[in-house]
Amino acid sequence: MNLANSINRILTALAITGLLFVPSSLSAQDAVKGKLAAAKSLKCTFPLVAVGTWGSKEPEAKVKPVNLVLQFEAINADEGTARLEASVGAYDITVRYAGGYLHFIQSFLDGPLYTTTVLEKPTSGGKLKAMHSRHEYTDVTLPGFTSSPEQYYGECEILK
Repeated sequence: MNLANSINRILTALAITGLLFVPSSLSAQDAVKGKLAAAKSLKCTFPLVAVGTWGSKEPEAKVKPVNLVLQFEAINADEGTARLEASVGAYDITVRYAGGYLHFIQSFLDGPLYTTTVLEKPTSGGKLKAMHSRHEYTDVTLPGFTSSPEQYYGECEILK
């Protein structure tokens, strides 16, 4: 057996061995993502909000109880799409999954930006930790409408 044949056999064996391990390493990567990456429907509840504003001299925030419920449907993290079902309508939004974070992004044509982030970290009740932010400001405050920056804290459950 000459040296060239030996090298070819070694390279062939290495290539075949490498192919055997590709499917298992890909499935291992999917397992690391966890169930949040594969979620198709989430219901999120937020019982606490911090509302920020600019006081007479410095920024200030007030924390108060609230009852905000958001439901995300048709989540497709691979394509980056989802629907937000709300009491005032349904909205197509952008979704991104990265490293245990599932981000929902709603950018309005008239300026405001809302984001919801679900963490692959359980709450004491077994749901997933979540936060919802509203980047919005108006000079006039109207009850029931967002007029200053808001940060909500709560949890989400995977429905599907």
